[in-house]
Amino acid sequence: MPFQEARLGVPPVTLRQTGLNTGSHDLPVSPALDAFMGTSWAPTPLPAANRVPAHAALPGRHARLSAAFPGERLIVPAGRLKVRSNDVDYRFRPHSAYAWLTGLAGEDQVGHVLVLEPTGPDGHEPVLYLRPRSPRGGDPVRGAEFYRDRRYGEFWVGRRPDLDEAARLTGIRAEHLDDLDKLLAGPQPATRVLAGIDSELDTAAGRPGAAARAENDATLAAVLSELRLVKDAWEVEQLQLSVDHTVLGFQDVVRALPDALRHHRGERWIEGVFNLRARAEGNGIGYDTIAATGAHACVLHWIRNDGAIDPNALLLLDAGVETDTLYTADITRTLPLNGTFSPVQRQAYELVLAAQSAGIAALRPGARFRDFHHAAMRVIAEGLADWGVLRVSAEEALAEDSGLYRRYTLCGTGHMLGLDVHDCAKARAETYLDGVLEEGHVLTVEPGLYLQPDDETLPLELRGLGIRIEDDLVITADGARLMSGVLPRSVAGIESWMADLLA
Repeated sequence: MPFQEARLGVPPVTLRQTGLNTGSHDLPVSPALDAFMGTSWAPTPLPAANRVPAHAALPGRHARLSAAFPGERLIVPAGRLKVRSNDVDYRFRPHSAYAWLTGLAGEDQVGHVLVLEPTGPDGHEPVLYLRPRSPRGGDPVRGAEFYRDRRYGEFWVGRRPDLDEAARLTGIRAEHLDDLDKLLAGPQPATRVLAGIDSELDTAAGRPGAAARAENDATLAAVLSELRLVKDAWEVEQLQLSVDHTVLGFQDVVRALPDALRHHRGERWIEGVFNLRARAEGNGIGYDTIAATGAHACVLHWIRNDGAIDPNALLLLDAGVETDTLYTADITRTLPLNGTFSPVQRQAYELVLAAQSAGIAALRPGARFRDFHHAAMRVIAEGLADWGVLRVSAEEALAEDSGLYRRYTLCGTGHMLGLDVHDCAKARAETYLDGVLEEGHVLTVEPGLYLQPDDETLPLELRGLGIRIEDDLVITADGARLMSGVLPRSVAGIESWMADLLA
């Protein structure tokens, strides 16, 4: 029989009476306990000087977004919790556009919404609609939230700022989340929503004309991506920090290889070692770590990481640390697990390295975004033709109506990088994929060879080799700076680096 608070002389309060997010195995709470929990709590204000790290940049970001949509209400949600299993949620990360516009990057931003409210034909006022800190007593429902609500209660998931604290942190006026329903009731101005992030908000902010609404919302998503394409100096610093922490994670992995080689799921060991560094230094990983050994490296997004590892094989490690401000690195190295490349491994690796070097050499302001991909793929195609793998010339394989070389490399050679690992993905083609590079763009260059173990067009010695080399670069006034250059790329450099770490 479950414990009953009725022994205190008062009937228990059932869970349904509270309306809180409580678990089915919670104990009942008596009115006496509820009253007791609402008293004698000392004030714990946040330090008055606290500001979000991007505080100085936020007004300029708001102004640029405002200028793109004069006279329209713009709604950008942080997102909602997603259930992983029964009453357990996935760890929350706010949407990147919300984080960019507010500077708020924490797990406490669940359900919050930024509204840019039009103040006339040429301006907007940003307003944050937040679930503030749970009050300690008073209201019969909200007064219990802090210790009874498993999803939002302070005793369960940690403290949130109150409205005044949130306004001080961000420089943005803060209102209670409950007031958003009032804002969205009655006659509405022209409104755009960053849709698909918060389904309840999508419904609440319903506007007439589904087709026009979808087009308008897609335009908002595109503009929010395009505004983030060029990184300011502070953003580049954050990305460099993420790269530096990622480098430490790669060093950790090499030092841990003897233990990984002894484990029956060595790939998982490698994943765990890197993820420890990511969680210790930043918010965590920017994307699921790829720890692919042997033929698993031929699977471009291998994240199962459940294999044993062979000391004579290669490890393809593709991983990135996400900073507390949510900027992520994206680096790949392909390493010989025994510390030395075999002749065939070296041959394949040096072709990919030559392709990457050609791609990097093509980076400069004014170059087409696709130029570095074409430069890298020419090297790959010529190498495959020289090996006799391609049955046609490199020129024929590179032709738009052919592309036969892609059987062995499959994907593009890089992407923008920032708050998302594949950053600014909603940007229109003319500003991104078909656009030109500008100073302040941050991107990856990552050619690869994926020589499938069952590919009968390949000689036996090449089958099952997967190699990718990926680095992060920022476009500068006269070219590009290799942000991840401290990690060696050459065969000799990698072998020497590994030997030093394993000594």
